[in-house]
Amino acid sequence: MAGSADSALAIAVAKAGGLGALACAMLSADRVAEEVAKFRLTTGDAPINLNFFCHESAPLSPGAESRWQHRLRDYYEEFNVHPGDGGAARKPFDDEAADLVTSLRPDFVSFHFGLPDTSLLERVRASGARVLSSATTIDEAVWLDQQGIDGIIVQGLEAGGHRGQFLRDDLQGQAPLLELLGAVREHVSTPLIGAGGIDSHERVRAVLDAGAIAVQVGTVLLRCPEATTSDVHRAALAGEHASDTSITNIFSGRPARGIVNRAIREIGPLADEAPPFPWAAGAMASLRRAAEARGSGDFSPLWSGTRGAPADAPAAEIIESLLPD
Repeated sequence: MAGSADSALAIAVAKAGGLGALACAMLSADRVAEEVAKFRLTTGDAPINLNFFCHESAPLSPGAESRWQHRLRDYYEEFNVHPGDGGAARKPFDDEAADLVTSLRPDFVSFHFGLPDTSLLERVRASGARVLSSATTIDEAVWLDQQGIDGIIVQGLEAGGHRGQFLRDDLQGQAPLLELLGAVREHVSTPLIGAGGIDSHERVRAVLDAGAIAVQVGTVLLRCPEATTSDVHRAALAGEHASDTSITNIFSGRPARGIVNRAIREIGPLADEAPPFPWAAGAMASLRRAAEARGSGDFSPLWSGTRGAPADAPAAEIIESLLPD
């Protein structure tokens, strides 16, 4: 939920009995420390999870950026903006992040896009944190199981935002959550956490019955007052087309599920010209700002799972509504 959640949401979830999480990939080390301090000041000894991306930033091949900008040229002219003036940085887990974990000593550290290298992972373990990571296929779950981590987040195809895939670039082998959970539990012994399309207590019960020991939610909290979701994103989540989602790579360079908007309809959803993660975001940044200034989310990554975010209630009420009978 990078960009849509800070300590306020983590605090609300923790007070409701859940595990509060802080998305760290787009935050500076100082900001992470500040948010964790706020969390602990308010919640005492409640556990907290720090989430990091652990991708390898692929170098831009010659001409990749110019080809992507050329693909977007008509939009630059329409909005009278210039390309390539920056975008939100997505930083992979590194020595600075490992130092931060050592200093802050969170209860859990979770990773998206696999795991960091062995030396960094050992530093996380030495801090006392339990390690979690996402899997989108059986092969990824087996690989994570072999690394001896504490929990595998099984990310179903319904999940909003970035796919956690890391063993292959395409979407082959990925499946809806209940199907994937059933298959994964036959191959691994690590405890499983289900994620993707969880919006009711009936859905939670189904995920637990399928072999998970817990669930992870995201989209269902995007409209709650404690979330930092932008106005255009909230409007899209509340709109009549909120359930029309697609997996796209045009906003960041990696597959991610969001509400279909003009950019996805006209460019994507999957564009060969999009540079690899995270470079695609830079060329889209000026278009996003220009459109959002007009109150439009036509060029924004409107991340959302297939079941949307139907409620704008406080986080505590949403968490309560998810508790299984």
